[in-house]
Amino acid sequence: MELNKEFWTQRYQEGNTGWDIGSASTPLKEFIDQLPGKELKILVPGAGNAYEVEYVWSKGFENVFVLDISNLPLENFKKRNPDFPDTQMLHMDFFDLTETFDLVLEQTFFCAIDRDLRSEYAKKMGEIIRPGGKLAGVLFGVEFDKEGPPFGGSKKEYVKYFEPYFKINHLEICKNSIPPRAGNELWMELEKK
Repeated sequence: MELNKEFWTQRYQEGNTGWDIGSASTPLKEFIDQLPGKELKILVPGAGNAYEVEYVWSKGFENVFVLDISNLPLENFKKRNPDFPDTQMLHMDFFDLTETFDLVLEQTFFCAIDRDLRSEYAKKMGEIIRPGGKLAGVLFGVEFDKEGPPFGGSKKEYVKYFEPYFKINHLEICKNSIPPRAGNELWMELEKK
């Protein structure tokens, strides 16, 4: 199984999007609600239908970018948010990104990429997040019974990927997951070294 643009586009075409809860997740909403300055340059990679981007945008953060490898969810997002700037919609592979950001919000992207790319994900985050910037969001903190995506994992595994690039401020069981994911998610707040 190759997790490429065609794979993800087909999932959206078939409506095979079990990860999509139809709104921004509670952990990210609560994190976004306490963010200090509206001038932050924010990225949501592998955003799918991008409800988190929609939420950030609605809170007055104008410098927010959405990225997905498939154009279909980006089109869905644009239909809901016609005033969102096209220049802030990135239809590309995350690993080709060269821009830098103050904050990257993680929601279902890390668990959707091939497990063999996890160390590359951490390295890339270390490249695109400015010094002192943050990577925050949720990761699955359990292994799944079936082959993914999504792919699970453990805190111990994740620490080894992120420690070379980030100070780990928080990586614990998420206390405000949506009910179907309660106890299965880790809340992550990492600070670029």
